[in-house]
Amino acid sequence: MTYPQAYLQYLVHFHGNRDYFECHEVLEEYWKEVDPGNRSSHWVGLIQIAVGLYHYRRDNVHGAERILSKALCNLKDNQPALDGLGLDSSSLIRTLDKTISNIGEQVPYNSLDLPIKDPALLNEAEDLCRKEGYTWCMPSDLSNEQLIHRHSMRDRTPVIDERLKALNKKRLT
Repeated sequence: MTYPQAYLQYLVHFHGNRDYFECHEVLEEYWKEVDPGNRSSHWVGLIQIAVGLYHYRRDNVHGAERILSKALCNLKDNQPALDGLGLDSSSLIRTLDKTISNIGEQVPYNSLDLPIKDPALLNEAEDLCRKEGYTWCMPSDLSNEQLIHRHSMRDRTPVIDERLKALNKKRLT
């Protein structure tokens, strides 16, 4: 089976450099192209996993628990779509449930691996990961401030510029 390139990149960042912020970025862009506005899309559930883990790793346990609970609800409703993406949806749901429980029990963050059941997908994602210089399924580097606090350290100029353009356009109409 052929998988979307954005999904493969999501898997590479998720399991390679553990850049959950980038996971969110690449998959959100894809979701907006293929299923815009559908908040119950399985793509949204996968994005929410990355965002929830980003918050969990930063010790924002309230935000992590909230967003991972939303992801869990979303993905329970989208199991066939997840299975179609080469994932073991039942295992993923159990893993998310356990992660949410860990957050509630104040267990420190540990890197999570998505249960990939399609061997061809796993091989392709691992190969891409190596090509990008990452080691598949390495734990997060918790000493990497750029990785941990990426959202607050990035240049937001393009985002601000786009918002201003949209606001000005709206004012003119």
